Amino acid sequence: MNTALIVEDGLTDMEILSRYLQQAGYSVISAKSSEEAQAKIDGKTPDVIFLDVILPGKSGFEICRELKSNPATSKIPVVFCSTKNSDVDKMWGNMLGAEAYLSKPIDKEELVKTLKQVVQ
Repeated sequence: MNTALIVEDGLTDMEILSRYLQQAGYSVISAKSSEEAQAKIDGKTPDVIFLDVILPGKSGFEICRELKSNPATSKIPVVFCSTKNSDVDKMWGNMLGAEAYLSKPIDKEELVKTLKQVVQ
């Protein structure tokens, strides 16, 4: 079974994303901060990472940059899920190496379609 890591500090968004991913057949692990996310990645490498942009401590953009610059994690697909959904935010996500950028509130069909595109 594929594993998805959700890095999200909002309880409601975390629950919605978890439910959609579980319905899509994924095992879900979650983190509320960059430190917790790193500990989870070190414990079990996920098949895909869903990142909020606005997080306590490091931003999702900073986490993505670190993941993509580390050879051990650079191949893990990153999908941003954020209320910050301007073209500039999406461009930053793309420049940092994210495979996709979903706007909140998350649409289940869009999420499943994006999953199929980024996880082979």
